[in-house]
Amino acid sequence: MAEPVPPAPEELQPASGLWQRRVASFGHAVRGVWAALRSEVHLRFHAAATVVVIGLGFYYRITRLEWALVALAVAGVWTAELVNTAIEALTDLASPTYHPLAGKAKDVAAGAVLLAALGALVVGALVFGPHFISSTN
Repeated sequence: MAEPVPPAPEELQPASGLWQRRVASFGHAVRGVWAALRSEVHLRFHAAATVVVIGLGFYYRITRLEWALVALAVAGVWTAELVNTAIEALTDLASPTYHPLAGKAKDVAAGAVLLAALGALVVGALVFGPHFISSTN
């Protein structure tokens, strides 16, 4: 009896199949962000803050460099919040009852979000502060 043939590496598979998997991966990622938005109050707050920051950016006509800094700060907060959400879900799955290590994992993940948010706050103050001051004078 012949041994089963292992699947071909991605680079040897037809391009159409590879493309379909990439598109499907993107869809899974969008579904994950959407699921987190529906279930996490903190992420909805970050979404509202993102809309406000984008509006302020257009209102004050910030420079390309300022947009880049704001975009990196926003992406950092969203990334930290999504990773935190994933860690919380996996921790709840692995440890449905309280365990000190599960609590530590959740606390550390939440700390990452806090640091990202504080960093974004500093970026926001540095980018928008001068615009606020010049518009009040």
